[in-house]
Amino acid sequence: MARLRAPDGCPWDREQDHKSIRMNAVEEVYELLDAIESEDDAEMEEELGDLLLQVVFHAQMAKERDA
Repeated sequence: MARLRAPDGCPWDREQDHKSIRMNAVEEVYELLDAIESEDDAEMEEELGDLLLQVVFHAQMAKERDA
């Protein structure tokens, strides 16, 4: 994530802040809940990865703010 948000990283990722992506985390939680409800382990694995990416994204932005 640090590389994606670096000056030479992904323009879209660099533009984001906590507020601009806040609903992404909510959406991923709902998708995870759907996968759990349907007992779809493969989908659960995918959605857990997506949710983890959101956590890492927010953690990186917090780290940058404190730098």
